[in-house]
Amino acid sequence: MKLQHLIKHLHRYEVSSDYNPEISSIVMDSRKVIEGSLFFCIKGYTVDGHQFAKDAVANGAVAIISEKHMALSVPVIVVPDTMRAMAILADVFYEQPTHKLHLIGVTGTNGKTTTTHIIESIFQSHQQKTGMIGTIYMKMGNETFPVKNTTPDALTLQESFHQMVENKVNTVVMEVSSHALHMGRVFGCDFDVAVFTNLSQDHLDYHKTMEEYQFAKSLLFSSLGNTYNLSKPKYAVLNADDASSDFFRRATAAQVITYGIKESADIMAKNVVTTAKGTSFELMYDDKCIPIQLKLVGEFSVYNVLAAIAASYVSDIPMETILPVVEQITGVPGRFESIEGGQDFTVIVDYAHTPDSLENVLKTTKQLSQNQIYCIVGCGGDRDRTKRPLMAAVAVNYANKAIFTSDNPRSEDPLQIFNDMRSGVVSDRPYEIVEDRKMAIYKAIEMAKTGDVVLIAGKGHETYQVIGEKVHEFDDRKIALEAIHAKISS
Repeated sequence: MKLQHLIKHLHRYEVSSDYNPEISSIVMDSRKVIEGSLFFCIKGYTVDGHQFAKDAVANGAVAIISEKHMALSVPVIVVPDTMRAMAILADVFYEQPTHKLHLIGVTGTNGKTTTTHIIESIFQSHQQKTGMIGTIYMKMGNETFPVKNTTPDALTLQESFHQMVENKVNTVVMEVSSHALHMGRVFGCDFDVAVFTNLSQDHLDYHKTMEEYQFAKSLLFSSLGNTYNLSKPKYAVLNADDASSDFFRRATAAQVITYGIKESADIMAKNVVTTAKGTSFELMYDDKCIPIQLKLVGEFSVYNVLAAIAASYVSDIPMETILPVVEQITGVPGRFESIEGGQDFTVIVDYAHTPDSLENVLKTTKQLSQNQIYCIVGCGGDRDRTKRPLMAAVAVNYANKAIFTSDNPRSEDPLQIFNDMRSGVVSDRPYEIVEDRKMAIYKAIEMAKTGDVVLIAGKGHETYQVIGEKVHEFDDRKIALEAIHAKISS
């Protein structure tokens, strides 16, 4: 694609030259520049891409998109906002791939990963070739690829969508984080279905207030547009039991379908019963009542399943296809995942890293066991400090004993994190601090007796721990299994 043809899609720009090179690739990392690249200077939190413009030219870039004038040997296109320009031009360069896909976006504080996995399984059962983008990985058909962010930047997204179209993918389901919505990473994405799971305190280090956090989430629903295309209808799938749904309903012109357990909704679960083997409920929709038996455990799992059912149903997948799939789903890595090593007590690893998600998991755990519950929990460094005392309070209130340990302390002193957590402990419930996460896991498992439950919360599927500037290999599931084997063999 020629440069001049590409940039004509921008409304405001100044170009330093009428030279019209062929653009072979578009990049925002100077290390990925090849001969013929168009390089975007993006201002990040720690580095400014403008500093690498000369390097990009030296590596073969034939044009630069910048927010300021620079004396370079290639055309420099100056725009008010390089991030926004990148989203527009990526969409053009990759031939607007999301217009050729059925795109489902899932947002919310908790449940995004499980919900997207359930939706993907449903569509696969309906003979659709699927793509998935989320916290754990990016997936195209049966191939998986690593991801750095829950929702990648606009350039990576459009390139990925283009590859999916080339590989005959029909439907893509993706997690959409509040950061991504606020930063414009999903600009240009033509969503067909937007799903809301729930909203509780998280990411206030970034959004500052719950109102701002809620507003960021609402951008997904407003992005569904203001017109009605009967051949490509848009739907907002909302949790009727969450108060924020009213805000999102007002933010969208799309048709709304609701799901829930407590409040009246289009798709409802009634008479929910949780056991150690799964969860049963009666599914109510279109004046029908169908008994459902899940292998998943807990009320929070029911919400995820209802969200997935609703998103699939509005996508014209029949219930006859949907329901057998949800009844066979066994779970997602690191989400209420049971670790089995031949022990006579239960060990669960979960990604719960917000007060609300930790409370949901502990409530479910208490339903499953009348014996002792040990909860290992930490809070991330350089992140929202206000949720730390709340996390600690939930842990000590629901567990028989809580062990506060390191999560990803990053550059923060773990002692400061523990002090913040301790401020939330107002009861006399027992807890202790074990800074080393491996030692904390070993200690809890050593204390566990027949019928007890050990919940290891916060990191779930993650296979690393960030301490200072170093990323260390660390997997709660592997460490727990080691500790179980060590206990059994001792």
